[in-house]
Amino acid sequence: MLGKISASRDAANNAKPWPRLFHTRWLRWLDRRAPAATSVILNHRKLFVIPTLAGMGFLLLIALLWLLGTNYENNLVFALTFLLVGLFIVLPVHTFANLSGLKLQLLETAPAFAGDYGEARFGLTKTGKRHHERVRLAWPPEEGVVLDVIEGRDGREIRLDLPLVRRGRVRAPRILVESRFPLGLFRCWSWVDLDVEFLVYPQPKSAGPLPLGASAGDGEQEIAHSASGDDFAGLKHYQPGDSLRHVAWKQYAGGRDLYSKEYASGSDVRLWLDWDLLAGRDVETRLSNLCAWILEAERAQLPYGLRLPGQSVAPNLGAAHKAHLLGLLALFPIQGVRE
Repeated sequence: MLGKISASRDAANNAKPWPRLFHTRWLRWLDRRAPAATSVILNHRKLFVIPTLAGMGFLLLIALLWLLGTNYENNLVFALTFLLVGLFIVLPVHTFANLSGLKLQLLETAPAFAGDYGEARFGLTKTGKRHHERVRLAWPPEEGVVLDVIEGRDGREIRLDLPLVRRGRVRAPRILVESRFPLGLFRCWSWVDLDVEFLVYPQPKSAGPLPLGASAGDGEQEIAHSASGDDFAGLKHYQPGDSLRHVAWKQYAGGRDLYSKEYASGSDVRLWLDWDLLAGRDVETRLSNLCAWILEAERAQLPYGLRLPGQSVAPNLGAAHKAHLLGLLALFPIQGVRE
């Protein structure tokens, strides 16, 4: 079975040695300080504040004003400088308070196909009376969502998309939560692990038409019965609309009920999506082909079954049946299978 995949750790493994070492230690520290949970309330242990580039420019402006006031001994310039210093001191407190107390909760994740985007639903709720404005949530480098959590106890619900490359159970990286409210001079942020995990199906790849009547397994064939076949298969109770040519008049004349003759076409109508039908292809290609067949059979409303090494699922229809079979393909092991 595919192991859990962490996109953030994959990115770290592809980085240069020193950045990779720093990133690994940073993630370990975050795991200790803010462990994974499906519900998180942001507080002083999870939030960090630093000046933005605009904030650094603002600080430089304060330094220039101080030099200007000192040079020309101008009290008005000194007053403006002290006013801006006071503003610079209180701003990080307000920026921190804008995120503090915000509750984030994982609501649901939807299965997706490899090469597509996985969607996760989250709820954002206030735990106090304070409003939370201009809050951004994202899985970098995606843009994410910017929203306000102001009114209502039920909070807000958002959806975030994450690109998924490989099948299996994929563990999502930490979510970036940040805000630069109110003036954009300070940035308050946190990396939150809401224990998000996606079930990723193989990427569908066409393998040709559905293998109707073809099966590499053993057993008796299921014969298709119709009124237009060649071989007599038996009698059935007459139904309005049945052809009068197939009415069993002889039995009816003998005092029996009215029956219609049923004929067999001699073809196998079982739709078995069999692993062995795709012999000669690698594991991932077989899984992608089977995935495409499952989707096509469901669209055509043809009852279909699945045969994989060591397991078999009887033919059926419906969303639950399709999800079950796609889940088997998603969790199919990579190793230990002979081509």
